[in-house]
Amino acid sequence: MSCDPGAEPARLARPGGGWVAYRASPGVGPGVVFLGGFTSDMEGTKALALEGHCRARGAPFLRFDYRGHGRSSGRFEEGTIGEWAGDAVAVIDEGTAGPLVLVGSSMGGWIMTLVALARPERVRGLVGVASAPDFTEELLLPRLGEAGRRALAETGEVEVPNPYGEVPTRLRAAFFADAARHRVLPGPLPIACPARLLHGLADREVPWGQSVRLAEALGGETTVTLIKGGDHRLSEPPHLARIFGAVDELRGLVAEASPAGLGWPADTGGCP
Repeated sequence: MSCDPGAEPARLARPGGGWVAYRASPGVGPGVVFLGGFTSDMEGTKALALEGHCRARGAPFLRFDYRGHGRSSGRFEEGTIGEWAGDAVAVIDEGTAGPLVLVGSSMGGWIMTLVALARPERVRGLVGVASAPDFTEELLLPRLGEAGRRALAETGEVEVPNPYGEVPTRLRAAFFADAARHRVLPGPLPIACPARLLHGLADREVPWGQSVRLAEALGGETTVTLIKGGDHRLSEPPHLARIFGAVDELRGLVAEASPAGLGWPADTGGCP
């Protein structure tokens, strides 16, 4: 069985109203979940390429949109790191089964650590792609400058440049306050699963040192791969091949340590 890519994604209702849109493909063996970045959605290059890779190998796969992103409900400027992490945990509980390898891109690298902390019995491997843990205080706030921080304090919101579009991104003071409550650095983090962190040396959005710091915080066996010439997206074919290789490696390690016959049945959900 395979999902019809033209069908509407499944919806998971969330407490207080709204829904998370997701697509889950059944398969055999440890599952893979893609967690997108800040303002991105599940139709991005890496998400679709990884889905194709997993389908070709018969591996279960799930991609989704946080609320305020893509096909999910809600307004982006009303979202928070805590809510988006909650969306991730909820859709994983609803749309997957068995042990998982999480692939977190940019902000998704932060979200994947929060999911691993919330579901340690499920998360057995982490693949970070240009991981941006704690990017709100580590990167955004310093880049606001004095005028931006003053505007945030006086009006409760501020606009920041969007590197992938002309329209700036509006952020609220509540967003930064919530993010501070979910910081994961400097650790240590009680996450014992293996991790593979990839980062481009030419990343202008998130310094590669963020992946190194995350590696230092994680409790499991971790490697960091720095890619010469790689930008923040890491979506070119050679970069995608590295991501696929890391996912395959961790799925293999998980399968060796897990009972046979694992996978997601056809009725797991998200495959209309």
